[in-house]
Amino acid sequence: MRKGIILGLIIFCVVNVFPQKTLSLSEVVKIALQKNTNIQKTEQGIKVYESGVKSAYGSFLPSISANGGWGWSRSIQNEGGDYFVNGVNYTVPKKISQNRSYSAGASANITLFDGLANFANVSRSENSLEAAKYSLDRAKQNLTYQAISGFYDVINAKKLMDVKEQDLKWNQKNYEIILERNKLGNVTLADVYSQQVKVGNAELELIRAKNNYETGKSEFLYYLGLDMIEDFTFEDPTVNGKDLTIEMIVLDPNLKSLVEKALTNRSDFKSAKLDYQGAIDGITIAKAGHLPSLSNYYSYDSKVNSLNQIFKSYSTSVGLSLNIPIFSGFSVENRVQQAQVEAKNKELDVNDLERLIKKEMQKTYLDLQASEKRLDVSKNNVTAAEENRKIEQEKYALGATMLLNVLIANSDYTNALTNYVNAQFEYVKLKEQLEYSLGILDYKKFE
Repeated sequence: MRKGIILGLIIFCVVNVFPQKTLSLSEVVKIALQKNTNIQKTEQGIKVYESGVKSAYGSFLPSISANGGWGWSRSIQNEGGDYFVNGVNYTVPKKISQNRSYSAGASANITLFDGLANFANVSRSENSLEAAKYSLDRAKQNLTYQAISGFYDVINAKKLMDVKEQDLKWNQKNYEIILERNKLGNVTLADVYSQQVKVGNAELELIRAKNNYETGKSEFLYYLGLDMIEDFTFEDPTVNGKDLTIEMIVLDPNLKSLVEKALTNRSDFKSAKLDYQGAIDGITIAKAGHLPSLSNYYSYDSKVNSLNQIFKSYSTSVGLSLNIPIFSGFSVENRVQQAQVEAKNKELDVNDLERLIKKEMQKTYLDLQASEKRLDVSKNNVTAAEENRKIEQEKYALGATMLLNVLIANSDYTNALTNYVNAQFEYVKLKEQLEYSLGILDYKKFE
């Protein structure tokens, strides 16, 4: 009794000193969004694109510069000294001259026309910024889907472990019953050995299931950026530890409308189209090299020897500068060609992504249909297999059947329960995948 109390106190202290940390689905996704370094880098990159837009608009403003200077010089024109001329001594003083100079100036230059390159540059910068934002949005959707999928994978592995644990308990209990009946002479020793083997196999299956669960949990914690050594658990979303609360969705029978919805909502598709439009603007910028450019300039200069005269003596100039390109060694033609190739590649990227979206939607649509049927069938199979096992157990107790039939019935029940668990998590993940493929997976509710 005393030892039991001490052991209980030790367990209580350990549990309180090292408490388990339970993570819900929303917490898991929130952690993933906060800790993912790629998301952080992409968010920082948005600032560069914002600066690019500001710079593009700045090309319409004049460039202004100012300068100022100060100088000092000292020169000795005559060292001086004593000189004798015809016996007469002449003293020549030392002659030193100093000079100070001050200068100030300002100039401004504005481009009046550059072949519409500045307008195209603004358009390209804005498209690049929007494309980057859409890419970030899609990256967060992808991370959210991966986190949700990983969470359900871990819970799925935990439920499969529970099934194996339940199977082991059943086999252990059945072994005890058979052992007692053997002592009474109701069953043969062969049944005892057969059941003993089933208990050993069930123990091995449970060990494998536990290993799969712990490995999957460790990998998921690593993905989330959490310490794998800490004792984390995940909130069980099942009812009574068995059934998931699943809201069945009604699929649109028209796959084409789902594809159109995906093409309308997918952030990566929007980003690809904006990249293509930016490449078109790049062609305009490159072709501007063939056109003349016109700029206006203004300058103010003042150079004086006295500081108080700095703004009294000055010169100003204003004018227009026209530059007409005649021959540039085919460099402009090369830039145009490169821009056209880039635009064509971006167009091909858009087409490829559109085809990929259609393929993904079709596969997800068909998989979800099949998963819905699989979920319904597997649930019914569990009920049927459980009833069949009870019947076989009762028949065996009456001596009306062999132990083999009972073991087969239990194996069928365990397989049916395993399939049902997998079918539930497969369906909920496919629901999330459908939203992800449609581009409507809401990650903002987790931030």
